This record gives sequence, C-alpha cells and structure tokens, in this order.
Amino acid sequence: MAPSEIALRATELVRPAGIALRRTANWLQLFKFCAVGSSGYAVNLAVYATMLKLAGVHFIFAAVCSFLVAVVNNYTWNRLWTFRETRGHLGLQGLRFLTVSLVALGANLLCLIVLVAAGLGDVPAQAIAIVVVTPVSFLGNKLWSFRL
Repeated sequence: MAPSEIALRATELVRPAGIALRRTANWLQLFKFCAVGSSGYAVNLAVYATMLKLAGVHFIFAAVCSFLVAVVNNYTWNRLWTFRETRGHLGLQGLRFLTVSLVALGANLLCLIVLVAAGLGDVPAQAIAIVVVTPVSFLGNKLWSFRL
C-alpha cells in the first residue's frame, strides 16, 4: 500500500472521530454514562467490601457477585436515562449489555488478580480495576448495546 493510500485511509478513520468529539450530545451522553457508572462503582465496591468483610468469601467470588449487582443497576439507569433516545428491544439490548459487561468483567478480573498479586489490598485493587475497564464498557455500550 502506497503512503498516500495509508494517509487517505487514516483521514477516513480520523474524520468521524473528530466530528463525534465536537458533538455536544456525545459529551452529555458520556457525562450521563459516567454518572451511572459512578453509582455502579459505589454499588460494586459496597457489595464487594461487604462480601469480603462480613461473608468472608474469596475476592474473585466477591468480584463476580458485586459485578452482577452493579450490572443490573447500570443497565437499568443507562437504558432509562443515558441511552434513552436509542432504547430498543429490552431483551436484545439487555443481552448486548450483558455481553459487553462480561468482556469488561474478564478485563476487570485480570486487572484485579494482577493488582492483588502485586500486593495491593483487595478493595483498592477492585477500585482501580473498575476505573481501568470503564472505557471498554462505554465504547461497547455506546457503539453496540444501545445502537438501534
């Protein structure tokens, strides 16, 4: 492929991203997603810490359970508020949301295991792992789960 063809293809990829970044609606949607994510973050950490401290379960089991509770919270609020304009079939969007969330869970567990193995405490490790995985979740949900 010639350098001019590479430059043309790069421009074709960058232009839509530039347009998307200039749209106020996309920034508002990102803000809403982050607000919902913050509530899910709080729910996740509260359930996770409770399961570790009160139930005495293994940190991976606690992470999976807290993830499931947070997914229900996040799906509900993202469907009703963040992506209201693109609300489609409940089951189809729910299945897509769950698929994206399972990918995010896999990434989260990988980060969590690495951070705990590196000596970080269970709760701080989970807090960091959630933040690291959030961009994957947003992009997957915006571009696939809630796309009509």
